[in-house]
Amino acid sequence: MPETSGTSRTVALLIALGSLLYTAWVLELLLATGLDPVRAYVSELSAADQPFGGLFRATDLAAGLLVLAGAAVALPTRPRRPWSVAGWTAVAVFGLATALDSRLPLSCAPTDDPECAALETAGLVPATHTAHAVSSGLAMTGALTGMVALTIAARRYHRWPALGRFGPGLVAVELAATAWTLTAVAAFEAGRGIWWLGAGQRLQVLVVAGWLAVLALSVARDGRSRPGAGRPGARGTA
Repeated sequence: MPETSGTSRTVALLIALGSLLYTAWVLELLLATGLDPVRAYVSELSAADQPFGGLFRATDLAAGLLVLAGAAVALPTRPRRPWSVAGWTAVAVFGLATALDSRLPLSCAPTDDPECAALETAGLVPATHTAHAVSSGLAMTGALTGMVALTIAARRYHRWPALGRFGPGLVAVELAATAWTLTAVAAFEAGRGIWWLGAGQRLQVLVVAGWLAVLALSVARDGRSRPGAGRPGARGTA
């Protein structure tokens, strides 16, 4: 399938909508969730016993499917450059894992409920807790891999100036936020406190959403600047 300005707009729209819905957790500032955003996992907003769990599960599902669709449209229409293919594949993995994540909610909120934390430590919670951890880890791995690969593609193939300019900084912040989150999770599971776990994870997912927004903007601008894409002789580079 050839790349056209129309497919670029489609990819950009899908990724942009996915980015927007991936930040739906900020609604916790308006809703009485009962969870402390400095302490609680973002995933705890979607737990089965939480008052707005259904809302946050629905927005995560929609976000994941939209990003997956955007990557699925991009993969066969973009030139087969190694970094570009690797990046869009990783973004697709992120979208799929995010959608799966929404279907594997926690049963309770361990950072807020000591009984839930004790049951989790004892291995007495539903298997969805383990499955959720796996899908969440896969989603973040896909997101980080996609961020790195497509940022490199933008710079190496001299395309998507906005992503090439802002991508490295966003990747650096994402790596720092991921290290913070993983350290805080380890400390919490070892009974050594929270270490502002919720704040670290919120920064982590916010940066992913911001990077997706920059990617969407870059793809949209690329489509507008290349009206002849898809005609004989028109060539892409990323």
